[in-house]
Amino acid sequence: MIEAEQIVEIRRLFFVEHWKIGTIAAELGLHALTVGNALETHRFRRGPSLRPSQSDSFLPWIQSTLQTYPRLRATRLYQMLLGRGYHGSVIQLRRVVASLRPPSPEAFLRLHPFPAEQAQVDWAHFGKVTIGRAQRRLSAFLILLSYSRALWLEFFLDQSIENLCLGHIHAFQDWGGSPKSILCDNLRSVVTERYGDLIRFHPKMLELAAHYHFAFRPCRPARGNEKGRVERVIQYVRSSFFPARPFSSLEDFNRQALQWRDQIAHQRRWPGDDSLTITQAFAQEQPKLIPLPQHPFDTQLLRPVRSGKTPYVRFDLNDYSIPAEAVTRPLTLLASPERIRILDGNLTIADHPRCYDRHQSIENPDHFQALLAQKQKAQAAAAGNRLTITVPESRTFLQEAFQHGESILRTTKQLLTLLDDYGAPALTAALRLALQRDTPRAASVAFLLQKNSRAAAPPPLPVDLSRRPELPLFNVSTTPPEVYDALSQPESD
Repeated sequence: MIEAEQIVEIRRLFFVEHWKIGTIAAELGLHALTVGNALETHRFRRGPSLRPSQSDSFLPWIQSTLQTYPRLRATRLYQMLLGRGYHGSVIQLRRVVASLRPPSPEAFLRLHPFPAEQAQVDWAHFGKVTIGRAQRRLSAFLILLSYSRALWLEFFLDQSIENLCLGHIHAFQDWGGSPKSILCDNLRSVVTERYGDLIRFHPKMLELAAHYHFAFRPCRPARGNEKGRVERVIQYVRSSFFPARPFSSLEDFNRQALQWRDQIAHQRRWPGDDSLTITQAFAQEQPKLIPLPQHPFDTQLLRPVRSGKTPYVRFDLNDYSIPAEAVTRPLTLLASPERIRILDGNLTIADHPRCYDRHQSIENPDHFQALLAQKQKAQAAAAGNRLTITVPESRTFLQEAFQHGESILRTTKQLLTLLDDYGAPALTAALRLALQRDTPRAASVAFLLQKNSRAAAPPPLPVDLSRRPELPLFNVSTTPPEVYDALSQPESD
């Protein structure tokens, strides 16, 4: 499908400038058939052909065959015609078949599911978001009760099987129950293999379905219309909720999504009865949902890991610290959307907040105390690591200081002392100013910090002498300078 402006340009070049179709196609980067459709050249082919075609003698046979097999492809007809003496090209035959093929619009039945009988689920991609140095795919998980049209909407940073399970669990908790069946696409996270009606499900999805007592019903291949209700809701989310909506974090975005659902999406009229809203229809359907089990399904990602020679375990391109005694030992990593836990057997040896940036080191200072006590040479590197994590501008400052002949170890220790005395924001501002002035020295940074500290200090308070009225009258006699000069001279013999 080309734009209307391109159609205007094609028609101008053809009818005014008298360009050929091939020239227009090459110049505009389009296919020759696209240019011909824009020129509506099929109108000139509807009448009797001005010159005989090799397919003319086969037209009755082609037409009768298409009446019997309306979905037969032109390439198959071409193979059949070759054995009947046809010597034309397949491109010419495609044009003939397109004009002779009988229209066969497909009709669809309108389904009326029972309450709590079915839900429809799907993923939707909403572009990318930048987190630090990482770009993450923003995806929306949508699940819709087919009867009441009650919706659950949640955004994730990937379409992993763990997030797919988590979306189902949060929806069931919000609804207070689960439907009897869920209609879905043939996602790899749901269907691992399919041959006709024979389906092999992912073991994790089977565990989820068994836990909440529902059944997955994958659509037939290339039959997305079977879950058209959730497809329409995706378009509704794209047009009503997503455009021009700022958000500060993923949690804030999901909070806004649920607020939009409750205040706008669920307040629409229910298609089954205009006198009810979707919220009221869901109130009728909710008691018929399957009750929830006593415990929620565990969706944490479990992965065996092993560190290298440094006390870090890598996950999702980030490094998470572990105790030094666990280095090179087989460990288990448990990942949830909020936390990263590392286990040695059944014992949790590390617990970190999950980071969605890339190439970051998430550390617990307690993991390094014993290692630093044993390796004194590692203290400078650890100090520099703490400095660069707390004040990222210090990395550039130390590089400039090294180029000016300064000692990196001494400068790092001095900057750490200034960090403890003045804090990270003040040190960051002083480092930037020192770099602008081309004075990458710790003494220059200390001078700037002291200057800013004095400028920001409040003026001194006046001295109150009302309780000691005699002090203003107190006179202190001064000693002549000659006395001190005589004291400083050596004694004579």
